[in-house]
Amino acid sequence: MAFTLPDLPYAFDALEPNIDAKTMEIHHDKHHAGYVNNLNAAVEGLDVPECVCELISNLDNIPEDKRTAVINNAGGHANHSLFWKILAPAGTGGAPEGALADAINNKFGSLDAFKDTFSKAAATRFGSGWAWLCVCSNGELCVCSTPNQNNPRMGKYSNCTCGSDCTCTPILGLDVWEHAYYLNYQNRRPDYIKAFFEIVNWKQVAENFEKAKG
Repeated sequence: MAFTLPDLPYAFDALEPNIDAKTMEIHHDKHHAGYVNNLNAAVEGLDVPECVCELISNLDNIPEDKRTAVINNAGGHANHSLFWKILAPAGTGGAPEGALADAINNKFGSLDAFKDTFSKAAATRFGSGWAWLCVCSNGELCVCSTPNQNNPRMGKYSNCTCGSDCTCTPILGLDVWEHAYYLNYQNRRPDYIKAFFEIVNWKQVAENFEKAKG
């Protein structure tokens, strides 16, 4: 078996002006494709699960000499596969409703307070990495961040700000690698983070939330 690059669920220019078409094209067709190709090379000859999320959740099963490559590239594949789905053209992604809205309000006090917490996690992630909204093992929401292409599902390998025993399931993520925004925003990461909230697909996030709760 081989991992494959998923199609974008919208056109390259669908997220403009918040994310420009050229960035989306390069990000998907070059960066994400590169992670998929490198992942397939890293796991060649290994017996690995078909689900990339299952793969990154069981990294102890990967030979040590292959593990770093799998962390980097399976992480990149998993992270971007989630990222594309939780974006939608401005005005079409709805707003948090129902159980998701209740969980956000209960944990953070309000949607605006959540946005502030998440934005801080994204803005203060030094260098390249991701900010996440996750469902923790206790069923509560948390905001955290990881370096590089690490993912909270990786547990002790995640280097997540939640700690070494992190067992969180991401339901929303923001890529803060420079390749995700530099053509349009240059060094203005806070502007990119603000624009991100204009194109969140909250319907998809709600689906992710229900699935993570089991």
